[in-house]
Amino acid sequence: MSLHIRPATLADAPAIAPLFDAYRQFYEQLADLAAAQRFVHERLERNESVILIAQDDAGAAVGFCQLYPSFCSVEAAPIYVLYDLFVAPSARGQGAGRFLLLAAEDHARRQGRVRMDLTTAHTNHAAQALYEAMGWELDTVFRAYTRRVG
Repeated sequence: MSLHIRPATLADAPAIAPLFDAYRQFYEQLADLAAAQRFVHERLERNESVILIAQDDAGAAVGFCQLYPSFCSVEAAPIYVLYDLFVAPSARGQGAGRFLLLAAEDHARRQGRVRMDLTTAHTNHAAQALYEAMGWELDTVFRAYTRRVG
């Protein structure tokens, strides 16, 4: 299988939504295709994120990654937060995750971002192995916290 990776457009939202819904389920959220469709559509419509879509030879969406623009105050420079990366189970083991990460890095470089940050579950060992094999560095300096506000 060969892959084609490109920035998604608003017209791609219906193809990305099932993958996004599966991604959310991986992180123990209830299936909600309508919410996934709405969320992806809004991000693309409002230009609030960059979504890269991986398609197979037939044009079917088999993976995606989503980048959110942000800034690093310490470096006083723009960065991307690579918040979502997902490959359909049927397409795993064929390099889609690696190609999506490389495409994200290329896109970030072309957009003048100085780095990308990501987080993943402590139990997501397959993703961690990929990130580390590709030169991503585990942050051992900073501790991440979260607080629900709504």
